[in-house]
Amino acid sequence: RLLGIAIDGLEEKLSQCRKELEAVTSQLYRAELSPEDRRSLEKEKTSLKSKASKYEKELKLLRQENQKNMLLSVAIFILLALVYAHWTM
Repeated sequence: RLLGIAIDGLEEKLSQCRKELEAVTSQLYRAELSPEDRRSLEKEKTSLKSKASKYEKELKLLRQENQKNMLLSVAIFILLALVYAHWTM
């Protein structure tokens, strides 16, 4: 359950980061930017890309952990079902 909450939180952060990146990218295409504004936005764009990449990696790891936990749960359930079936026969 906690893993699911962590995944949801990271997905929300990633979504927000992508929206901010999209906004910065659209601002960069405006012709009336001064060189320093353009540099500042480029810096922010790089930072947002880095943050998005970090979130994507964390999400991948959490999803792998979630899959391992699910497989472990299924294995335990099957083991318990086999023990129960053996003892009731």
